[in-house]
Amino acid sequence: MAYQQVHYGQSQPSPSKEYILKDSSSLLGERRPYDRSEGWIGLRGGGRDKLTSTYDLVEQMQYLYVRVVKAKDLPNNPISGSCDPYVEVKLGNCKGATKHFDKRSSPEWNQVFSFSKERIQSTHLEVYVKDREMMMARDECVGNVVFDLNEVPTRVPPDSPLAPQWYRLGDRRGDGKVRGEVMLAVWMGTQADEAFPNAWHADAAAVSHGEGVSNIRSKVYVSPKLWYLRVNVIEAQDVVPRDRNRFPELFVKAQAGNQVLRTRACPARSVNNNQMWNEDLVFVAAEPFEEHLVLTVEDRVHQGKDDLLARTALPLTLFEKRLDHRPVNSRWFNMERLGFGALEESRFSTKIHLRVCLEGAYHVMDESTMYISDTRPTARQLWKQPIGILEVGILGAQGLVPMKAKDDRSTTDAYCIAKYGQKWVRTTTIVDSFSPKWNEQYTWEVYDPCTVITLGVFDNGHLWGGPPARDMRIGKVRIRLSTLEMDRIHRHAYPLVVLQPSGLKKMGELHLAVRFTCLSVSSVIYLYGQPLLPKMHYVHPFTVGQVDSLRHQAMSIVAARLGRAEPPLRKETVEYMLDVDSHMWSMRRSKANFLRIISLLSGAVGAFRWLGDVCRWKSPITTLLVHVLFLILLCFPELILPTAFLYMFLIGLWNYRRRPRQPPEMDAKMSLAEAIHPDELDEEFDTFPTTKPHDLVRLRYDRLRSVAARIQTVVGDMATQGERFRSLLSWRDPRATGLFLVVCLAAAVLLYVTPFQVVALLVGLYVLRHPRFRSKQPSVPSNFFKRLPSRIDSML
Repeated sequence: MAYQQVHYGQSQPSPSKEYILKDSSSLLGERRPYDRSEGWIGLRGGGRDKLTSTYDLVEQMQYLYVRVVKAKDLPNNPISGSCDPYVEVKLGNCKGATKHFDKRSSPEWNQVFSFSKERIQSTHLEVYVKDREMMMARDECVGNVVFDLNEVPTRVPPDSPLAPQWYRLGDRRGDGKVRGEVMLAVWMGTQADEAFPNAWHADAAAVSHGEGVSNIRSKVYVSPKLWYLRVNVIEAQDVVPRDRNRFPELFVKAQAGNQVLRTRACPARSVNNNQMWNEDLVFVAAEPFEEHLVLTVEDRVHQGKDDLLARTALPLTLFEKRLDHRPVNSRWFNMERLGFGALEESRFSTKIHLRVCLEGAYHVMDESTMYISDTRPTARQLWKQPIGILEVGILGAQGLVPMKAKDDRSTTDAYCIAKYGQKWVRTTTIVDSFSPKWNEQYTWEVYDPCTVITLGVFDNGHLWGGPPARDMRIGKVRIRLSTLEMDRIHRHAYPLVVLQPSGLKKMGELHLAVRFTCLSVSSVIYLYGQPLLPKMHYVHPFTVGQVDSLRHQAMSIVAARLGRAEPPLRKETVEYMLDVDSHMWSMRRSKANFLRIISLLSGAVGAFRWLGDVCRWKSPITTLLVHVLFLILLCFPELILPTAFLYMFLIGLWNYRRRPRQPPEMDAKMSLAEAIHPDELDEEFDTFPTTKPHDLVRLRYDRLRSVAARIQTVVGDMATQGERFRSLLSWRDPRATGLFLVVCLAAAVLLYVTPFQVVALLVGLYVLRHPRFRSKQPSVPSNFFKRLPSRIDSML
């Protein structure tokens, strides 16, 4: 099998235009002036100030709202002798119905219906109260109420909700009997209305009732409050082994939820089989604390067999919450002996000595550290004041690809999720649309500008009943707040690009309006000099392995807790938003990261090439100017550092004209996703452990060995150069070391008697000498250094 070779010295092809960020044309009005003390105070237009609205980043969408509260005095059916009422709301061809109640003449629904003004095809709203007839083909109409839409009032937040009123049901039979009353409220509003998230939308009338309707609504979620649980296992006493003829190898196994850790196994030190470990085991726990800390003392009999000797389960509410690095008092806990008779258990009780606390001064990371959205510690007492407000208007999407088939045609039911800090938001699902319009706006408090908000678009697979389906990913966008200009609205169309087993694919575009409002510029400037994470991460840091393990445990807990919400955030969507697989091996990412390093070093390489051209007199004018600058700095050495800083200042001013005008987007070119080899792509989507055939795994292993061999060679060369430098004074080569010492002595004497400026002048003129006075052979110092020994000779 042939593999594609990437030549790192060559430039990559320019990215396709479909993968770049675009300015989003806005149909909104002129931006409103912002007063930091009062908020947005008005929208200029039309000759007068309009009322304040929280939805100033998105297009105002008008809806007709109908709140059906309850009914009373409904008559019984003369045939069945009871009434099974429900309400049907009809507007033109659109209609929705409440659930029905069995045998209840005064039911209560308290349900809201919404109809988009763009799709209204009638001038009258009809509300029917009907009686469910199980034995008849049609349900009997008890009565109705008709509203003229021209007479419906308009409500604009922050007005109070419209009070519902009792309406007498119209007599359709003409018999003059009382048909009962229904309590209703009807008004015109926007998506800013508090009734919008829980309303039944006419656009989703085809969605199956029950779980399908609940899965379509917009919701706001909050991640569970996470704590680090630190368990310091000190010692255990009176541990009785099963086999008295051998010294037991004791260890402690601790479990919190699905997390299991254990201490090292050590032989008992005394005849009482007491053992000391003094090891820290760290877990992730979430409020409310539902799990127990389960501790067991076990004996390692042999490889593969452990005897359970004692056990105890401790509720997490038993332990104190620590807000700093002060010591925590240790405690003894009794353990239940297992596998012994009642007499043996009653004689002594196994005890374990622990120091346990819930760490509140750490930030529990539940997302990749590269895309962190929150840096606050767990304990709310340690939080500082917010420095700004982040407002995101999720306008809509365009050009979404079909994600599934329904009724022999392709369709997409899209919704968007935004995650920043502990707050998750989920928009309404727009049914059967490739260009959905959400026009929903959300707000977050910002505590650190160097954080990232993540937005993902998914296809809802839980609307039409049937077997459980996954919510398929459509794409993801990340926006780093520090790249945004403050107090400015950024409206852009972000490409939704997904790497699939078939290759890179654009799934559509996500239109966003983002505004980062700064409350205090001095606070933002102050934060740039502060540590990114809380103090405890530096006073008592975790190891790299612990950080990675704890992050994945936190991800699992967050996914499980949000999956229990109503409607749930599915596990696959939470894991995609949190980049749960960012640690997995990928040949493509390895190459991309290597190119990033090459790009960083290209500046230094370019500077050395320019200096080489100067030394070779490629441009005599440039070389003469460098001579003049060198002599000036040599005569006035106090100007060296000011000149360097002034040079960087001027470079920054020059680059200001070419500064980025828009936030960065997913870069397919930098990620090497446009020209990836199919086999490398198949390897990236392989499971862990692999499920591929042995022959294919062997080929990939050989390829990995070839890449690792090149890395091994580079690392070996770096080690060789360092060992040669160290061997200058190690007398590994006595002649080389002696010669080097003589040169050092002569240089010391010469530098003592010669002014530094004279030495620097001679060295500078020697380096900048004309090519006529240069030799093509390597210099003497270079030849001497390459002849020095290294430890490569001793490697097998």
